Amino acid sequence: MQKAAIIEVKGVHKTYDTGKIRVHALRGIDLVVQDGEMVAVMGPSGCGKTTLLNCLSGIDSIDEGDILIQGFHIQNMPDRERTRFRAEAMGFVFQAFNLLPVLSVVENVELPLLLSGVTRAQARKQAQEILELVGLADQRDKRPTELSAGQQQRVAIARSLVNKPAIVWGDEPTGNLDSETSADIIELLCRLNRENAQTFVLVTHDLAVGRKTDRIVRMADGQIIEELLTGRQR
Repeated sequence: MQKAAIIEVKGVHKTYDTGKIRVHALRGIDLVVQDGEMVAVMGPSGCGKTTLLNCLSGIDSIDEGDILIQGFHIQNMPDRERTRFRAEAMGFVFQAFNLLPVLSVVENVELPLLLSGVTRAQARKQAQEILELVGLADQRDKRPTELSAGQQQRVAIARSLVNKPAIVWGDEPTGNLDSETSADIIELLCRLNRENAQTFVLVTHDLAVGRKTDRIVRMADGQIIEELLTGRQR
């Protein structure tokens, strides 16, 4: 039985206008992502992948169309409401790990919870639980610079999951990693997707990553040109 849609995109356009150059980054995007699905967005540099991710997650605005996340029109939300919605419903994993070097691993992971008003005791408990899940419980007191690149990305993934979001967005989450470490990270993301039933939308250049997802959405020139089911075994 098909699950309900958690992301619905209808006729989305996005243009960047610097005054000298006008770039039509998204040209009538239509997309549906089912709850619990794992989707890879692929295509050449400059095709609109990251712009799409930023618009879907509410980081960037759109010029035309509708974006519904869990049934809510995210583009119509007031700034404060949209910020709160993103903090509660979404997690983010980037190519750059974006960890704070002055904080320990567990402090980096618990930070989003503290900023959203969770008590320090509860935030520490949830941070330690998610570090256990990603296999880094024994590294909790180290600084990010004491970890390998793969371990740092695991910390970043833990931080993105600590608030138990419905959707996790990834922008080239394996882009700074060697092939072996990249394979480990994508296997971790696949396991978390299966076990937690969270929705993952990953922008990637890496076909090996795309093949591990449920569906590949290919983009070119600001449009979706193809959608491929991968036959992924869950």
